[in-house]
Amino acid sequence: MIKEGTEKSRQNKIIHYKVDLTVAGGGLSGVCAAIVAARQGLKVVLIQDRPVLGGNASSEVRLWALGATSHMGNNNRWSRESGLINEILLENLKRNSEGNPLIFDTILLEKVLEEENITLLLNTSVYEVEKDGDKKIKSIGAFCSQNSIHYTINANYFCDATGDGIVSFLAGASFRMGAEEADEFDEGFAPNIEDYGDLLGHSLYFYTKDTGKPVSYKAPSFAIKNASELPRIKNYQFNQHGCKLWWVEYGGRLNTIYQSEDIKLELWKVVYGIWDYVKNSGEYPEAENLTLEWVGTVPGKRESRRFEGDYMLNQKDIVEQRDYFDAVAYGGWAMDLHPADGIYSKHNSCSQWHSKGVYTIPYRCFYSKDIDNLFLAGRIISASHVAFGSSRVMLTCALGAQAVGMAAALCQKNAYTNRELGNEENIGELQQELNIIGQSIPRLEWKDKKDLTAQAQLSATSTLKLEKMVANGEWQKLNFSTAQLLPLAATTDYRFKVTVRAKEAAQLSVAFMTGSSNKHYTPDKKLQELQFELKQGEQEIEIGTDFQLEADTYVYLAFMQNNQVEVALSEQRVTGIMTVQNKINKAVSNYGKQEPALDLGLDTFEFWTPERRPAGKNLALHVKPAIQCFDPEKVLNGEIRPSSNGGVNAWIADLDESNPELFVKWDSPQEISGVKLFFDADYDHALECNLMEHPESEIPFVVGDYKIYNEDNQLLFETSGNYQAINEIKFERLVVTSALKLVFAKKCSNVPVSVFKLMVTSL
Repeated sequence: MIKEGTEKSRQNKIIHYKVDLTVAGGGLSGVCAAIVAARQGLKVVLIQDRPVLGGNASSEVRLWALGATSHMGNNNRWSRESGLINEILLENLKRNSEGNPLIFDTILLEKVLEEENITLLLNTSVYEVEKDGDKKIKSIGAFCSQNSIHYTINANYFCDATGDGIVSFLAGASFRMGAEEADEFDEGFAPNIEDYGDLLGHSLYFYTKDTGKPVSYKAPSFAIKNASELPRIKNYQFNQHGCKLWWVEYGGRLNTIYQSEDIKLELWKVVYGIWDYVKNSGEYPEAENLTLEWVGTVPGKRESRRFEGDYMLNQKDIVEQRDYFDAVAYGGWAMDLHPADGIYSKHNSCSQWHSKGVYTIPYRCFYSKDIDNLFLAGRIISASHVAFGSSRVMLTCALGAQAVGMAAALCQKNAYTNRELGNEENIGELQQELNIIGQSIPRLEWKDKKDLTAQAQLSATSTLKLEKMVANGEWQKLNFSTAQLLPLAATTDYRFKVTVRAKEAAQLSVAFMTGSSNKHYTPDKKLQELQFELKQGEQEIEIGTDFQLEADTYVYLAFMQNNQVEVALSEQRVTGIMTVQNKINKAVSNYGKQEPALDLGLDTFEFWTPERRPAGKNLALHVKPAIQCFDPEKVLNGEIRPSSNGGVNAWIADLDESNPELFVKWDSPQEISGVKLFFDADYDHALECNLMEHPESEIPFVVGDYKIYNEDNQLLFETSGNYQAINEIKFERLVVTSALKLVFAKKCSNVPVSVFKLMVTSL
């Protein structure tokens, strides 16, 4: 029993922490920054002001997480974010392929709780910052509304991933809120602020369910009465729910921080008014049995403060795919701006303009230029309003946050300020350590000094020679132009045989295309075009190349749109090889071709995009000479995905071999502490975490079962049922051997075993 008499006043309980890194904000960015740092040995406090992790991806908001793949609606091939965030997405795919946001909550919580170096504080809000001089944060104060405890957290470094930047704001860091004028960064896409507005609003979603019987609905008195007159009501489709209602947006004319509760109330009015319209207007009789199952209580916030680093990402960085010496992350979502009036706006719901490929983000965008121990993560990083339109999406934010987590670890190790780590003589260490954990920074070569494979000879029991992809009896109708994307060798003449079927006599156009730059896959350069006169029925055509490539590169073998013609398909799937179509994906403003006005400073180009499995099969074909770029030495080059300069970057075994073996041999015995394998997690396939269902629970290219032996054929390690892209094996004791043998089991009959990278490490 507790019994106390009258006191003049009382104070809540206070708990003090002293750690290496404090991360404020428990969205995907904060989670990734905290886990990466913790895995590097830092003691971390992770503070989240909500009861669950995930931010906009949590069950409180229910937005799917997306990034450079852009719903597979752009030309960013094999661009899904990797490292820790990919680990999380693959775990979610395995356990939650139906896209249940509640399950995604548990996966994020599990990942954090499994890290012994993380102290998690949920329902805890930062309200105070104490500084040590002008340029350093000493501690922060936070309060948990559920246990009435005040926390004081002292740390060497702080990461602000709060979305609104509360830590950075209280610390006095320079920030911006709203859009820049076009001439500040020479951005043609900068909005007309008076007409379009300069902030993106909040969105609020709802879910419905079919009860199997009629359900009546009476709207609350606060609901709007004129939903039928909303400019955006045309976006509504019957039984649409969840984040497909992203267009239910409001608040861009208000202060999206201090008036956030006002914005939420207005969105509630709109949501219940829309549902009143759906249920009671007579326009949707099929909604008779539907009821509201869930309405968000926390709106998804797009934009508020952006803080200034030593560099501000801008439109030209994205469009021109500029690379800087300190690149540590990348993006690829369209520059996506919304009119400030949201659902009440006369303008289109959004304006999206894509770049031809992924762009890199400098490390200088991820720390405050004013505070020596303050990192920025998530949507508050140093970017112009226009560039923010792309960098703000969650998987791009998470990838950048991984860089922050690693940066904090290296700053702690070397006693650097955030800026000192970014010096040209230091930044290479950060880039290498990031790529070792799977960051995959585009167009940046890396090799780990501890990787013993650099001194080894590699061989395999088989290597794929791609001579054919066998027809499976299915056909691809050329309703859209369809292309096989292939890695072709320089100075090589190829001949392809493809089976087609014509309903009637027809002319078929076939083209070879490639990218004008090795920075992207956009097929904006035509190499050759041929015409074939087809007779009615099935026939084989032979297509020869009469161009010379200056370097190995990806080439599109494109069969142009013709509704009278079909092309034979194959069941075979191969790492780094895929089909794409010149088709429309309205969800990401892809109408087959991007044609911006000249004054916007954007590129005109066609979209050639894939279909999701189980569709998107390869074309059946024969090719001479065989495509041969899959040798074992590819596991040494530091790439863990195909690259737009023509590299598949993987060893691929022969399709017919069920248990291919990879051999690593040294001239003398080595002391080996562990092995790290990077498998093909199909980085082209978007893995939306919420709402959208996926047809599989594992990526078919990922090797599930394998064994590792020493030179005496003694088993060192074996595993089964793997579904993760990166496997790190740490041996209990040093293994001394001059050879390793890795034996892999083929998972799917139509998919050969492949490995992107093998690392063998010493202490």
